[in-house]
Amino acid sequence: MNKYRNKKVEIDGIKFDSKHEGEYYLYLKKLKDEGKIKDFGLQQRFELQPSFKKDGKTHRAITYTVDFAIYHWNGEVEYIDVKGMETQQGVMRKKMFDYKYKEKTHMDPKEY
Repeated sequence: MNKYRNKKVEIDGIKFDSKHEGEYYLYLKKLKDEGKIKDFGLQQRFELQPSFKKDGKTHRAITYTVDFAIYHWNGEVEYIDVKGMETQQGVMRKKMFDYKYKEKTHMDPKEY
């Protein structure tokens, strides 16, 4: 269990941060097998702000990693974040993502 009381699970040799995230993976596998989606990916990282130097100090890049990228047959990509608990840092990163990547669809998972 981590600090948010999520229990890590392993499915198909892939480690997920929570049971809910693992269940969503199985849901996406089913959709792909049924031909309802073209494909999906895991843990796609986006750079929100590049690293930089100031006064001799290097500041790391700010990144945001979504749990799933869903590739639809029409070419659209939907980014899904499976979170059980919102944090202030997570809300800020989502806002930065939505600002920088306005053309990308980002959402919380739909019921499945």
